[in-house]
Amino acid sequence: MTRIKKGIYLSLACALSLQAAQVELGTIDVEAKVDTEVIKDVSGEDIKSADLAEALFKQSPSVTLSRRSGIANDIFVRGQRRDNINVTIDGTKVCGACPNRMDPPISHVATNNVDYIEINEGPYNVEDFGVLSADVKIHTIKPGDEFEGEVNLGFGSWGYKKASFAASGAIAENVRFLLSGSAEEGEQYEDGDGNDFAGQIQREIDDGKALPAFQFQDRYKDMDAFSKKTLMAKLFWDIADNQELRLSYTANRSDDILYPSSKMDAISDDSDIFNIEYTAKDLGTYSKELNVQLYQTEVEHPMSTMYRKKAAMDSNPGMPGVQAAEMTHALTTKMQGANIKNSFDLDNHTITAGIDYSLRNWDGGYLKNGKPLPEKFYHSIWDVDTENIAFFLKDKITMDKLVLDMGLRYDDTTITSENPNQQNNDYSELNGYLFGTYHMDSNTKFFAGAGKSSRVPDAKELYWMSSPMKRPDGTMFVKPIGTPDLEATINYELDAGVEMTFDNATFKAKAFYSMLENYIAYNDNFAKNPTIGQYENVDATIYGFELSGTYIATDSLYFDYGMAYQIGEKDDPLTGQTGTDMPEIPPFKVNLAANYDWDESLTFRAELFGADDWTNIDVENGEQELDAYAVLNLRGTKRFGKNFELVIGVDNVFDNTYAVSNTYKDLILMPTGPDDTVMLMNEPGRYVYTNLKYKF
Repeated sequence: MTRIKKGIYLSLACALSLQAAQVELGTIDVEAKVDTEVIKDVSGEDIKSADLAEALFKQSPSVTLSRRSGIANDIFVRGQRRDNINVTIDGTKVCGACPNRMDPPISHVATNNVDYIEINEGPYNVEDFGVLSADVKIHTIKPGDEFEGEVNLGFGSWGYKKASFAASGAIAENVRFLLSGSAEEGEQYEDGDGNDFAGQIQREIDDGKALPAFQFQDRYKDMDAFSKKTLMAKLFWDIADNQELRLSYTANRSDDILYPSSKMDAISDDSDIFNIEYTAKDLGTYSKELNVQLYQTEVEHPMSTMYRKKAAMDSNPGMPGVQAAEMTHALTTKMQGANIKNSFDLDNHTITAGIDYSLRNWDGGYLKNGKPLPEKFYHSIWDVDTENIAFFLKDKITMDKLVLDMGLRYDDTTITSENPNQQNNDYSELNGYLFGTYHMDSNTKFFAGAGKSSRVPDAKELYWMSSPMKRPDGTMFVKPIGTPDLEATINYELDAGVEMTFDNATFKAKAFYSMLENYIAYNDNFAKNPTIGQYENVDATIYGFELSGTYIATDSLYFDYGMAYQIGEKDDPLTGQTGTDMPEIPPFKVNLAANYDWDESLTFRAELFGADDWTNIDVENGEQELDAYAVLNLRGTKRFGKNFELVIGVDNVFDNTYAVSNTYKDLILMPTGPDDTVMLMNEPGRYVYTNLKYKF
């Protein structure tokens, strides 16, 4: 590595470590702050799966994976998941239709369409609705000025195949386009013990823990784990020198996604994202930049027992009196949003003011053998609307070495159900933050912040109803899963840290302390009561630290590292329980990587990531102790001229058997034993892959 190249790498490392400056990484052009982590390489060298959650888990120490299948997995950030973190795709909010998180928001964008991702930890965003503990902003690829593109072909273990393309350029003097598409499929992966999905279920059956009714039927035991297709189209029009209109559409079509640790599999998972953005700059003294955005996102998600023995047996062993039937839970959700914001400079202030509006509809019901159940048993989520309107104001004050960011947001939210027997709910909250960065010198920054944010309960937590259940006397009933009188969750948080740059290294340390008021927790005691919902509010505390950095050892060898640790405690046990450990708080996690440049065209990377034993767990609500693990991944990249690039890699080199996702019963997973535990799902074993890219 030449001295110039060494400097470039260090600059990129600093940017990825959150320099408070205007940075440009390839197509990235973002004003990154010290409280923001920018992740870029999820669509380039490591392209081997559409699963963005897995890519983030490998690259960020603060992100933990929630494994459900071969694709469409979920993430935790700082021990928070679901609506406690906010996910947007180019500013649009995509909500999953499945209350069991088979289609989380992050699953509705493929890795090959991602430009870069910002992870903003803490309550320091007033522009978006429901940013409780973290904010994940996904930015997709954009059209270029010159005609260019690329084609990728990927292959991997367990029959994985993927093909993707992207092309962009100018079609008129002021108009640019982009078209991107992909198709991929994969068989059931095997864990380190050689068990595929059916094998992991059979292991539980052989141990006397699982019911045979939940195994795949013989004709489906060897079926593929998923297939997925995507299409993205964009049109950018420079209306004038200071005005731009952006139109985009993204389609995701997934079919036959197997979820072995669940009772159902997804027949399909389809989403459509429509987005319109208008930007005008330098309109006057009080309008440095005006932004207007309109969007609509739609998701359809039917899941079914059709591949399981339960749907085909004349009678189900271990389930006397239950007749065989194919049960389907079909859900849809639509999010419509609009926001407008205007920013201007006044002395040493940069002021931004705006209005944010969104309306989400969520509806779902149960079918038996393809026919809707009678109305009193049909509805799972009864046509629920969540409407929010908010006003926000931000100010950035630059004072020599000190930069202060502050913001306020007022939310008014109404949640209504079409079920006349379910109460409607209204929530209003004033949130805000103050965040300061002190530039001690050109190489050292100290930062600290305090903020308050909130999020309202969703329709699952408020109104979800179970499928029909049978009483001992043979009569049928439905049980409420949601608790209709939940309060909104409030987060009061403190953050502090330091960021340092040296001649051949960077270092960053940060700590946080989060006080959660009315955290929405699952209570397994309530699951046994046929008349009340399964959620309740409880106050809790989460705190922890993160370390990250880079080190350049020689002109050819350089390293990056990150580690994170959190502790979570409820202030008091849930009703009828004694434990206070918070659920879904992952153990100490570390990410290490070594990079070696053989020459300008050949590079190697070795990644080691692992975690400690998962022992601080919410046992009373289904979590299990998990063993520590360490996994080694290797990758080599060879470039042939300017057009071709070949990647060969091996994940989990030593074929370890391990699990990263716990079994909190907030998710409905497959029951496996008399002790009321649920199935734990192992990660993939050794995975060999290759990718060939052609650029033009």
